Amino acid sequence: MKKNALTWLRENGIYVVLMVLLVIIVFRDPTFLNLINLSNILTQSSVRIIIALGVAGLIVTQGTDLSAGRQVGLAAVISSTLLQSMDNINKVFPTLDTVPIPVVVLVVCFSGAIIGLVNGVIIAYLKVTPFITTLGTMIIVYGINSLYYDSLGASPISGFDSRFSKFTQGFCYFGNFKVSYITFYAIISIILVWILWNKTCFGKNIFAIGGNSEAAKVSGVNVRFNLILVYTLSAVFYAFGGMLEAGRIGSATNNLGFMYELDAIAACVVGGVSFAGGLGTVTGVVTGVIIFTVINYGLTYIGVSPYWQYIIKGSIIIFAVALDSLKYERRK
Repeated sequence: MKKNALTWLRENGIYVVLMVLLVIIVFRDPTFLNLINLSNILTQSSVRIIIALGVAGLIVTQGTDLSAGRQVGLAAVISSTLLQSMDNINKVFPTLDTVPIPVVVLVVCFSGAIIGLVNGVIIAYLKVTPFITTLGTMIIVYGINSLYYDSLGASPISGFDSRFSKFTQGFCYFGNFKVSYITFYAIISIILVWILWNKTCFGKNIFAIGGNSEAAKVSGVNVRFNLILVYTLSAVFYAFGGMLEAGRIGSATNNLGFMYELDAIAACVVGGVSFAGGLGTVTGVVTGVIIFTVINYGLTYIGVSPYWQYIIKGSIIIFAVALDSLKYERRK
């Protein structure tokens, strides 16, 4: 009986901790539980879900991406400069017509794919660890973004075309409850990644690589190609998320996206994506993001200092990884 209780706690301990935090938030302010807050939490979660889905595929292969947040920022700045309204007196490119949204999506996703491709090639062919590779590209991407941003005047880029504002800030109403358009984009992303992970050879390959890359290679899996593909695809998700985040906030600077990669990694770990590789579900990733968003939003709602929030989030990350390590040791 005691052994079963310890096993259950090892498997579900992180959810117990997060549930206790939620109970404390509700106890401090019962008004936290209302439809407006639920709508806001879903909206804030949506972009983070898209970014986390990109990171999750890398963690499954025993990789990671520290450059994700800076890629989000680059995509946000690029898309913002192309989607300003023509009557904006502070328009960055006054003679450039507002670019159609589908074209901007393609532009930012292509730019993201190039960065992801570079990451993948370095990791797959030069055998540089994902941590070091993406640490380097994180710094490089931030430098490129800052140079571009400074050349435009180093002031927040805002005043978007009304169609883009509606695209990212619009809502569908279901009685008294509203769901943002961004939430629907997140749902589409969730379905796409679920299909990739569960119904394609690519999905089977990345889980095989994460479980044992050498065994996967012997089984005929092109490890290098699949690693390049997963890093490229992940960067496309970051880029699309960055574009949506700029529209949701209503402006963009070169610092947008700071620390987003750590939130995404933390949400993946909390959602059961193992750093040991080969384990993870789309449902777990989504659950992890929503849990973290509820905690972040709730702690802010009851007036907890942002510095204490950093301490709490950091502790949750360490606890989640510690539990993951214990589970991995037990499986061995």
